[in-house]
Amino acid sequence: MFNDLKILHTASMLARHSVERHAQIADNIANADTPGFKAKDLEAFSEAFARSERNAMMGTDHQGFKASKVNTPGVASPNGNTVSLEDQMTRSTAASRDHDTALTIYSKTLSMLRSSLGRR
Repeated sequence: MFNDLKILHTASMLARHSVERHAQIADNIANADTPGFKAKDLEAFSEAFARSERNAMMGTDHQGFKASKVNTPGVASPNGNTVSLEDQMTRSTAASRDHDTALTIYSKTLSMLRSSLGRR
């Protein structure tokens, strides 16, 4: 009955996506002064999740959940760098919010399961 709860699986994938996105944002910020560096981000979770579910249904899911990197639009500085620190901080906040959401879903689901089993 409780062997494979979809909500826990989805929350886990959202947490993993937000961690990978945060790592990409950190890489962008670290290269903010690198000439010619192009800022990247991960595709939206909804797109990566939909592709993962589609592949799982077709039986072609060999890698599991994986989000693709995409170039972020931005105006290049005179040295060709497209990293905007303000934009990266906004993206970092969004990634942190997504991670917090995933953890909240996970903990609330476990609380509901414990309550249904008569435990607190």
